[in-house]
Amino acid sequence: MEKIRRILAACGAVLLVVMYGSTLFFAVTDHSQTMGLLKASIVCTFVIPVLLYAYTLVYRTLQSGRPPLDEENRPKKEGKEAEAADPGQDQT
Repeated sequence: MEKIRRILAACGAVLLVVMYGSTLFFAVTDHSQTMGLLKASIVCTFVIPVLLYAYTLVYRTLQSGRPPLDEENRPKKEGKEAEAADPGQDQT
């Protein structure tokens, strides 16, 4: 899962660099369609990161109610093993 996150983060960074580069390119060149492409590029430069941020907020909100996979798959410890594993518990 961590490898997939890193790959997606790298793709997002490349996408942002390409959008900034295209904005700069459209601002410098002089062509009949350049103004429309420049406006679209500027809008995408702001809208796409905002949408990605909103997506991550929604994902975190939906995942907060579920226990992590590590806790689900970990066997329950009982007896002296549980006391040794969690020394912060009150032993009353």
